[in-house]
Amino acid sequence: MQSNNHVTNEIKNLAHRLQELRDATLAIQHELMQRWHPHFHHRHYLASAANLAAYIGLRRHDLRELQAALAAVGLSSLGRCEGHVMATLDAVSYALAMMNGAQSLPCPVHETGHAMQHDRLLLRQHTDSLFGKPQGKRGTRIMVTLPSEAADDYPAVREMLTLGMDCARINCAHDTPASWEQMATNIRQAEHETGRACRIMFDLAGPKLRTGEIAPGPEILHIKIKRDDLGNRLYPTRIILDGTGSPGQPASTDKLGKASPARLSVPAKWLHKLKPGDRIRFHDMRKRKREFVVEQRLSDAEVSVSCEDGAYIAPGTVLERIAEKKPRNPANTSKTATGDFLAKPMRIHLQKNDVLLLTREQSPGQAEQRDKTGRTLSPARIACSEPEVFAFLEAGHAVWIDDGRIGCVIERVDAEGAWLRVTQVRPEGENLAAQKGLNFPDSHLQLPALSEKDLRDLDFAVQHADIIGLSFVQCADDLNRLADALAQRNAGALGVIAKIETRLAVKNLPEIIVRGAGRGPFGVMIARGDLAVEIGYERMAEIQEEMLWLCEAAHIPVTWATQVLESLVKLNLPSRAEITDAAMSERAECVMLNKGPYILHALGVLNDIITRMQAHQDKKTSQYRALHW
Repeated sequence: MQSNNHVTNEIKNLAHRLQELRDATLAIQHELMQRWHPHFHHRHYLASAANLAAYIGLRRHDLRELQAALAAVGLSSLGRCEGHVMATLDAVSYALAMMNGAQSLPCPVHETGHAMQHDRLLLRQHTDSLFGKPQGKRGTRIMVTLPSEAADDYPAVREMLTLGMDCARINCAHDTPASWEQMATNIRQAEHETGRACRIMFDLAGPKLRTGEIAPGPEILHIKIKRDDLGNRLYPTRIILDGTGSPGQPASTDKLGKASPARLSVPAKWLHKLKPGDRIRFHDMRKRKREFVVEQRLSDAEVSVSCEDGAYIAPGTVLERIAEKKPRNPANTSKTATGDFLAKPMRIHLQKNDVLLLTREQSPGQAEQRDKTGRTLSPARIACSEPEVFAFLEAGHAVWIDDGRIGCVIERVDAEGAWLRVTQVRPEGENLAAQKGLNFPDSHLQLPALSEKDLRDLDFAVQHADIIGLSFVQCADDLNRLADALAQRNAGALGVIAKIETRLAVKNLPEIIVRGAGRGPFGVMIARGDLAVEIGYERMAEIQEEMLWLCEAAHIPVTWATQVLESLVKLNLPSRAEITDAAMSERAECVMLNKGPYILHALGVLNDIITRMQAHQDKKTSQYRALHW
């Protein structure tokens, strides 16, 4: 009997605590809705905003003890209430009342079930409004960042749609309007041919803080030979002799994985004499005897040759043709010299404790200069893409470069720029490249979300885009600025994705959501690269979860972005951690792949992973598909 009384008292106590929680949640909901009301330009978002306000009210309390007590009596612990806060509270309150002996309460099961279904429907509707209806069985959309090559390689773009791309991202920080127009044209043509719809997002660069250009290195072609562990030659290196008059260039691999051999510029008249089997002798820059063997003629102005030994070749290197037949006959030999060469950017290698000058002047970056004794004559230097940032930098502030690969601290700021001391790199150091991201997590940067370049890009983008991506969002007013800019261009109906990549954006996320979703199709992108650097990698998983919860409460779609299957995209070799990350990304409404040589393979793999995981989970809820043991 005493045990029954204890249980009854516990139920009464839980019911009282839950009622207090419900009242407090409603009070905060009312307060927030009053604040947000002027920003609802469309009444369709009122219900979702009310749920978001209720969720914020609920989560302002530490619920862990109450959750454990509810679970102990067999009730919902409120752990999956993001999309339908008040309906969940009402359902649990009713269950507690019935357990406490209530007789005449109306059963809310039907109303609660309807509310939960309606809230899930709102999230689907808002997702469809932004990204279009899902195609096939997969509900989570896949966004792909188009590489520059997508402007010229239509078959690759078509293959992306075939493999499951639902949204193409055109990054306005790269390429030109002419390239963007051709990319959009290729997407629309591929849509028509494949029967698959694909949204196009133009991602405005915003005040993206990046490293500047780097001065070119020496005009030298370094021919490298692949060898085994014993130093034995595995196979010769292939080179193209080019008679078009274009300068030579090193070997490269484009963002679609197509490899191009190195090219050497030679006179067309001399090139026309070459035949398969001919040998071409020369001395490289180290005075070593080397030889090319002509393999085949590719065109009137291109000949493929092979080389079995490493060499350094500079413009002006003398090449002597030795005909395969009768090589000793002087008539079968001829000489020429190599032409101009496009050099790679100079390598700026940084080790721990090195000094790097981040310059105000927009001049090409330079590597550290030392004299013969090893004394530093001038430190490494590189420009910052936004000179306005120096007004907000102070000694002691942290600086991270290239998604956190290089960590620095500011030692001083002067008329030249910010003097950085390298504090964190890999043991072997890091190579600093042009156009790499800069993060200043300790500096309160006050930069406009829309630059003059962004507004010029927007003039073009509204003619082709379905969605506009807004970078470097800091506060809700940034959404107003974009909305006004779109309205001025008669493009107010376009979808908008706010990229959350700073501490301040995380802090202001509820207002950013309300301001964006209150106008029309809207979503949030968790830009995990910049965000992890801004808030610290150790907090990234925690903040990502909180953002997913908040956006689900707001019934708006989330794009899970940055470094998804990165090793697979770049190296064709995924890590186990990346596969798990890709599987967890199914909880978002969209997943973004960045460009890389193996993007087509990665797209197929991601499509397969997400489709499989969809049968196992719906947001945070496990789905009990039949297992086969």
